[in-house]
Amino acid sequence: MASPYDISLKVIYNHNNLDALPAKTENYLVEVNSSLKALLLREDTDENHQITIDDTGPKSLTLRTASSGGFHSTVIRGTYAISNILGVLTFANDDEERYTIIDGSSLVEDPVTRLSSLIKQVFWHTLTRRLDASVIAIAAPDSKDWTENPRPRIYVPPSCTDQIDYYQKAATSMPELNLDVQVLPELITEDVYKQMLSRPGLMALDMESGVNAVTGDKELHGRPFVVPGGRFNELYNWDTYFISIGLLASGYTSLVKNIVLNFVFEIQHYGLIPNANRSYYLVRSQPPFLTSLARQTYEVIRDDVDAKDFLKRAVLAAIKEYNQVWMAEPRYDPVSGLSRYRPRGFGVPKECEAGAFDAVLHPYMKKYNMSSEQFVQAYESGKVQEPDLDEYFLHDRAVRESGHDISLRMEGVCADLGTVDLNSLLYKYETDIMEVIRDEFDGELEIPQEFCAPGQVLSHIETAAEWQQKADSRKQVLDTYLWNEERGMYLDYNTKTGKQHTIESVTCFWPLWSGAASEHQAKMLIEKALPKFEMVGGLVSTAKESLPNGGVGLHCHEQHQWDFPYAWAPHQVMAWDGFKRYGYHKVAERVCYRWLRTVLKVFVDFNGTVVEKYDVTNERDPHKVFAEYGNQGLDFKGFAREGFGWTNASFQYGLSIINPRMRRPLEVCAPFDSFGKGM
Repeated sequence: MASPYDISLKVIYNHNNLDALPAKTENYLVEVNSSLKALLLREDTDENHQITIDDTGPKSLTLRTASSGGFHSTVIRGTYAISNILGVLTFANDDEERYTIIDGSSLVEDPVTRLSSLIKQVFWHTLTRRLDASVIAIAAPDSKDWTENPRPRIYVPPSCTDQIDYYQKAATSMPELNLDVQVLPELITEDVYKQMLSRPGLMALDMESGVNAVTGDKELHGRPFVVPGGRFNELYNWDTYFISIGLLASGYTSLVKNIVLNFVFEIQHYGLIPNANRSYYLVRSQPPFLTSLARQTYEVIRDDVDAKDFLKRAVLAAIKEYNQVWMAEPRYDPVSGLSRYRPRGFGVPKECEAGAFDAVLHPYMKKYNMSSEQFVQAYESGKVQEPDLDEYFLHDRAVRESGHDISLRMEGVCADLGTVDLNSLLYKYETDIMEVIRDEFDGELEIPQEFCAPGQVLSHIETAAEWQQKADSRKQVLDTYLWNEERGMYLDYNTKTGKQHTIESVTCFWPLWSGAASEHQAKMLIEKALPKFEMVGGLVSTAKESLPNGGVGLHCHEQHQWDFPYAWAPHQVMAWDGFKRYGYHKVAERVCYRWLRTVLKVFVDFNGTVVEKYDVTNERDPHKVFAEYGNQGLDFKGFAREGFGWTNASFQYGLSIINPRMRRPLEVCAPFDSFGKGM
């Protein structure tokens, strides 16, 4: 039986409902296996199982019409159409079909509709996971597990007795899984965390109760979530906010609701939303977006019976996270009142490949006459003491918690920075919590034991007035330490040196998104800051002129992936919403169009490719980014099955941002500058 994914893929790549097509549409009868081999042999000249503008084949193919029984034929031309044929044939071959009928209209379907449909009907399904016995074999494998004997493993909080019993039974009944079930101790000390690092595994997420339709027995099901894609096969923190924006735009409200409840579970049992739900991420978080995601979901489901309870639990969790993570030392700086990315942990990040830090470790390896592996083992066991290296990895962990790994803006200094991005997000937490308590809970909210941060009085009352004061104080701190009137933008502040950081980041627009900027500051950001970041293909991560050392990293000879000339979906979405919030709708439409065109042009020219990040100064092949970890979303054969999470989302959401009159130019990938003045 075909899975829902298979059915969706067939509908997109080869319209199966032929009755719905115009009468004049030609359909083609094709023998699958031989045609696929011949097509690749002639057209795939670089032998990567994709047909792109880099291939030097004739880009034409003769197909025999189905209506004539194969007697008449038509020549199909062009990279886009030929790559779409490759997709149909690859899918049919995977499905072991001998012959297939190719719908001619699907080969030249406008790419905006095609990509949007793929995201909605295929990519989201492919990227959806849940943690239970039915799919643990798919969800548990981790390409980032570099230990000698990797195996599926799950860590379960001690209070989740139903889950402990569930996973232990699954391990016993399905020995082929080789599943290792570990119960977490009540307190995660540094020693416990070190032990966990040698046994990487998934962190349990929320589960919901159901009844088996056959036996009538109670059973548990994992709440679904969506992964970014590529090597990232787990529930990430800030990726998921942007993914969820795309899911909401695609109508997947129930899925987003489950994602929020998974985050609530993590805060309730782990004290924070980890970077991702893998054991080596347990003491590191990422940019906080929970209140925004919960409120956006609530607006869609507010008429549901349990909607207010859903919102209440999310806000209670966010309050606990705010107090326990972001307003507690070492992340909170009591002198400035700013919060910083400054997680616990030690040593080399465990998600990185062996040898990734050899350039940093080389002087120490030489000093102790050790190999990389020997030195890391000695250093992390405490046999070797190197304070400078401790400082380096403190900042490296902070960079990873910031989500901007890696950027010259953050390198060697991140743990000391009160960043614009984090403090803007916390201002949004404060205003969101204030408004929810005021509007939905009559100005007061009692905090139950499970959502109390350490040291808080049980069942104490939080008031809207108190959260308004918190927001007012943070806005004052933002204006005092982060705003730079001369440059007309917000800059990060170094809490160690007491000076503003000089590298200019596109996150300077985040106070617009959060509502922390004044009208004057918004105007200055548009006039002075925007020209530094707006490129032909979207908003670049950092301003080129502000980067020291020619934009080259301290320990490498290339630009970092979160710096100029690279651009990422989250920065685009935050800026669009910020510009709109302050009434700069035409600006939002323009920069949104530039990004959508970048994504779409790569999709058209490179066999349906949708990737993690783009070089927005490069018109021809902006997806060819090989900094640090390469570019996720490139590795497929025949057709793209998942795209990349937040890029998919930015495309879906971006279609609601642009002016409807921009749709037609976008369909033909017209540069904004060729028609923008007419708009």
